[in-house]
Amino acid sequence: MGFDIKRLDIYRKVPKDLTQPTMTGAIVSICCVLFIVFMLGTELMWFISPDIRSELVVQNADATERIPVKINISIPRMKCEFLGIDIQDDMGRHEVGFVENTVKTPIGDEGCLFEAKFHINKIPGNFHLSTHSVDVQPDSYDFAHEIHEISFGSKIKKISSKNIRSSFNPLKDRSKVDGNSLESHEYVMRVVPTTYEDIGGSKLVAYQYTYAYRSHISFGHGGRVIPALWFKYDLNPITVRYHETRPPLYHFLTTVCAIVGGTFTVAGIVDSCIFSATEIFKKFELGKLN
Repeated sequence: MGFDIKRLDIYRKVPKDLTQPTMTGAIVSICCVLFIVFMLGTELMWFISPDIRSELVVQNADATERIPVKINISIPRMKCEFLGIDIQDDMGRHEVGFVENTVKTPIGDEGCLFEAKFHINKIPGNFHLSTHSVDVQPDSYDFAHEIHEISFGSKIKKISSKNIRSSFNPLKDRSKVDGNSLESHEYVMRVVPTTYEDIGGSKLVAYQYTYAYRSHISFGHGGRVIPALWFKYDLNPITVRYHETRPPLYHFLTTVCAIVGGTFTVAGIVDSCIFSATEIFKKFELGKLN
């Protein structure tokens, strides 16, 4: 007689006529299936949705690369005809009255909405709104202002849509309309490169920054006060890197097995306890409990 391989079966089957369905077992089974479906759906959503992780990386800035800058500022007490933007950096760049991609829109009779887009080198420098580029200076100065946007980089909206904590435009709605009209206003900014890499390998680059503010009265040649609105910047060598990750498939499969197996095991224990308690209670009612 040959060896019967069925003897190795550790999942022995019980004939149907030896099992007993119960109302409690049906309720436990339904709850068990609903719980498994809920947990599997949650786990699947977690597996499909990438996890966003961040890290700090030290990188040397490439001085040949340029950073796009966008500014949008209201100067309520200076006419547009007197305003210009000057750009300087430590490599010797010095542009007075930069006009490319610059839009000046009058506000009322005395104010100006100043908008500009330009590029800066990846080295310390500054850009400032002033009257340096005009031949005829105004009779009075007042660089009271309201900042709508000062941003670095061109992918800010795409990165901001990723629901990460960021500081791409912290000067938004910054208003300084009081104080001495002869004051120069100075913002010192620390620019931090920021990259975002999605699960497919596509990379977005933008720049966050922090700032500090101070005001002072500066004197030009001959002791004349010539105020301006300054933005001084320096780049941080540390890059904030965001990247999407997804757990490996085996991790998902292991979790699925744990959910299904664990739920059925616990449900079986609960059903057995309820069934045993019910049987004991019935015997007690019949007076057969020893």
